[in-house]
Amino acid sequence: MKKTIIYLVLLLIPSLVSAQNTMEHGRHLAIDETTVTKHSTRINGKKVSYSATTGTQPVWNQDGEPTASLFYTYYQRTDVKDNSARPLIISFNGGPGSASVWMHVAYTGPKVLNVDDEGYPLQPYGVKTNPHSILDIADIVFVNPVNTGYSRVLPSKDGKMPSKEKQKKMFFGVNADIKYLAEWVNTFVSRNNRWRSPKYLIGESYGTTRVSGLALALQNQQWMYLNGVILVSPTDIGIDRKGSVKAANRLPYFTAAAWYHKALPEPLQSKDLLDILPKAEQFTIEQYLPALAKGGFIDAAEKQNIAKQVAYFSGLSEQQVLDNNLDIDTQYFWKTLLKPRKQTIGRLDSRYLGIDKKVAGSRVDYYAELTSWLHSFTPAINYYLREELNYKTDIKYNMFGNVHPWDRSNNNSGEHLRQAMAQNPFLNVMVQSGYYDGATNYFDAKYTMWQLDPSGLMRDRLSFKGYRSGHMMYLRKEDLKQANDDIRQFIQASLPDKNTAAKY
Repeated sequence: MKKTIIYLVLLLIPSLVSAQNTMEHGRHLAIDETTVTKHSTRINGKKVSYSATTGTQPVWNQDGEPTASLFYTYYQRTDVKDNSARPLIISFNGGPGSASVWMHVAYTGPKVLNVDDEGYPLQPYGVKTNPHSILDIADIVFVNPVNTGYSRVLPSKDGKMPSKEKQKKMFFGVNADIKYLAEWVNTFVSRNNRWRSPKYLIGESYGTTRVSGLALALQNQQWMYLNGVILVSPTDIGIDRKGSVKAANRLPYFTAAAWYHKALPEPLQSKDLLDILPKAEQFTIEQYLPALAKGGFIDAAEKQNIAKQVAYFSGLSEQQVLDNNLDIDTQYFWKTLLKPRKQTIGRLDSRYLGIDKKVAGSRVDYYAELTSWLHSFTPAINYYLREELNYKTDIKYNMFGNVHPWDRSNNNSGEHLRQAMAQNPFLNVMVQSGYYDGATNYFDAKYTMWQLDPSGLMRDRLSFKGYRSGHMMYLRKEDLKQANDDIRQFIQASLPDKNTAAKY
């Protein structure tokens, strides 16, 4: 009997060892860890030494239990003795559900993608020095919200994952997102001794909703005051742009995209882009918007005249405009503008061209720009984090994470940004937009800025910068330099003199 038991135990040992190895080598997120590497680069012709800290930092609930852990990358200049006056930039991308990869390895960080001068993929994949990075004047932390990058929800102390509904309440909504990120930022600033530093938020796309809400949450819940907020390709921040306004605001973007593809009438096509956009904007505000507001009760002669002008500024035909009752959907525009050439244009950047299975139809088969970007970004970030920054994990880097359904209710982030500005005389806001962005178009961005402070009393602290590219304007070499220079100038201009008090 004893021999039989010993024999059975010996048979089970390999299985037990295998099971133990499986547990040890599972895809488990390190809740709280850092890896630090040292580097140097040249920015604007001058040497800059810096450290790169990659790691995870927990999100805690009210009982002090970790509920998630966020992956981040923190670049800090190491040849500066005192960082009390050195700005800290806290960077978020959007989605919602998008990792920080886009601005991290293509915009403000010390490395950028290996792409051509217009932003198209090149092989071998990877990164190269960013000679325009703002790291010369500011330290930067790139933050990945829950389920993006390597960031993940954590199981409770009993080992069970929270339900999807509970996860949604904790993380996946406009206000839940802002609440937990404000707490996380507080911890990060405290751990890294940055309370004295001037602080800035930068957000791209949905990240603009995030940072607009964070400006007030940090100020009123964490007692952390900012010097600036940068909105890159802003989306909906709770400022109403529906109905006729939404429809009319597309036209200046149509003008820009059609101009780029040489699809406008000669009187417009022969002029520079920045010479014709003011004309399209003026027509939009003074004639197109009032006409759309009249709906089906617009006078027939006026409707015909408006259709003629919309066609003139969009590159479409009068009949196409009339067939759409003057209201041109963006999908229709992307599919139709270059139909005679049997090509479609991109959504987030309309410089990119695609080809569909059928020339007919009113919607594009795919977004040419996004497939191009994933082509170059995905291998680059995975290589860079592992091989240059030495962060090793078997967890998949989520370019886009599962955060849906996202709770968009009670989105008052624009009003919260206005409140933060009103309460903090040091707080400035800059908007950056690409003229060829068809998803978050530049004229919507201007309109949002105009409506942010209806009183007009803070307009001297609001500024707009436009670029001859799309949603990620920094992918174009010329705009990479200009957009970083604009941030650099914004930061320098919003750093008050030591003797200037925050008061009206």
